[in-house]
Amino acid sequence: MIQQFFVLLVIISFSAALPVEAQNRISLPRTSLEPNDIAVIINENDPLSRQIGNYYQQARQIPETNIVKLRFSSERSIITPKEFRQLKAAIDQLTPEHVQAFAVAWTTPYRVGCMSLTSALAFGFDKRYCADPCGSTARSPYFNSSSFYPYDDYKLRPAMMLAGTSFEHIKALIDRGIRSDYSFPKGQAYLMNTSDKARNSRSASFTQIAEELDDVFPMQILTADYISERKDVLFYFTGLKKVFMLETLRFLPGALADHLTSAGGKLTDSPQMSSLRWLEAGATASYGTVVEPCSFPQKFPSPIVAMFQYALGASALEAYWKSVAWPGQGLFIGEPLAKPFAPHLEETSPGHFMLKFFSPRAGRLRIERSFSAAGPFSPFMQQKTIIRGENRFYFKFNEETDGYLNIQWH
Repeated sequence: MIQQFFVLLVIISFSAALPVEAQNRISLPRTSLEPNDIAVIINENDPLSRQIGNYYQQARQIPETNIVKLRFSSERSIITPKEFRQLKAAIDQLTPEHVQAFAVAWTTPYRVGCMSLTSALAFGFDKRYCADPCGSTARSPYFNSSSFYPYDDYKLRPAMMLAGTSFEHIKALIDRGIRSDYSFPKGQAYLMNTSDKARNSRSASFTQIAEELDDVFPMQILTADYISERKDVLFYFTGLKKVFMLETLRFLPGALADHLTSAGGKLTDSPQMSSLRWLEAGATASYGTVVEPCSFPQKFPSPIVAMFQYALGASALEAYWKSVAWPGQGLFIGEPLAKPFAPHLEETSPGHFMLKFFSPRAGRLRIERSFSAAGPFSPFMQQKTIIRGENRFYFKFNEETDGYLNIQWH
């Protein structure tokens, strides 16, 4: 069963439309990484990496202190553990202590020895996260966790690659990730029970997904190898060497999509379908393995965990990373900070506010008030019932007379 999460209360960023005074006086639960939590890693020897990194920094307003610049050859898909350790030492030295995750601004290299680059950046190169030829690997402590601070809690920084074959493709990826923020897309989850028995191992979990999340996200469990002509794709989880008809689909901003197969993470030289095809088709994040994983579902995203974490307001990086139990051989690609279901507070008219958020569980919302930022806080209004899925609550607040508000739910 999916574990229950109780959200810690912290100040988050609001939309620019919200008055600064209200931003300082109303606090919401933290649900996802923020731009200050991300370090962008750039290879100065790669013109495309410089272009991507600079654009991402500006688009997401990443602080200059969070930009990590390296110089190394980018012409190979694979680098050796020795080469990586030298790069990792430089990255660790240049990364501010508060940083919780990495955005990697290149497409190659994507592999370090027997590990993916993104996992090697998170854990360091460690053969416990490899399996030769087939077998289990070390488990990620971040799997299905309630942590909002992976480096503080586990001393690991999950990474996601801003990958693509051209600047135009990657810019489009970044732009739709930003468009997805607070958008609460009303799309479908497509869970495919395919004819490929070797790659269909995740379908055993589909019944549980329907039981847990069917009234949270619209969902279709289909016995088919692919879908076509759909305009509402939010999640697409399947198992095939190659997925057909992607060009006929419309992925909503923030969409997660991947195919369980051996070599999807071999971005530029895969004998199967590269995971880049998902991003080119319009998905905002994807995943694939770079070394033969065999058909262990633990080495691939768990759809139920990815969807549940996304519904809690997590970013694409967090939802995907928390969904893979054994990620050592797997590569995470996409726009890390996309957060379509993060809570959003809007002032609809002077002194009148609307809080919009998503929840995978029924619960209670509590608003407390204090005339001091340090508390103590006491109930401001009667507790409200939270339903599964999208919630909207309206309330009045006058910063001159009402002090400070803490809003929390569980």
